[in-house]
Amino acid sequence: MTSKRVDAPIRIREGRPLDRPEIRRILFREWGAPGVVSRGRLHPAHEYPAKLAVRGRRIVGLLTYRIDRRRCEVVTLNSFLEGRGIGTKLLAAATRTARSAGCREIWLVTTNDNLRAIGFYQRRAFFLRRVHARALEGSRRLKPSIPKMGMNGIPLRDEVELWKPLNPGPEAS
Repeated sequence: MTSKRVDAPIRIREGRPLDRPEIRRILFREWGAPGVVSRGRLHPAHEYPAKLAVRGRRIVGLLTYRIDRRRCEVVTLNSFLEGRGIGTKLLAAATRTARSAGCREIWLVTTNDNLRAIGFYQRRAFFLRRVHARALEGSRRLKPSIPKMGMNGIPLRDEVELWKPLNPGPEAS
């Protein structure tokens, strides 16, 4: 008789104060200290609200965000089990939170080398808003550890801003 191991289901939940040390550890491991840089700002993402994907007691995905003036910025998104829909579920949870907070849009910044992320977001109805050419030059002044070479052998130079309207109107067409 063989027994099949059944994986525990993946739950999405809000980050709690007790999660903060683990969130900080994960973010510093994945993004480096002291934080994440985008649009000329150093984000202490480990202090921001978070959505966690949890299987059993293990964090298998993490999204941090901030809400400012009816806009919700996804600051970080990490999935540690590929192909399970974790990123999609975390993004959907953040979108629900943004809508509940009265946000008009959800947006984020990634880098020009992150082709996989750009495709991921576009498949989830995000639009390319703009490319901030050479933005990483300024980012490196805030966080010198940002490398010159990115994924796929692509020089790391630009920020790519994506957005999704939460109450679709003419600007989304």
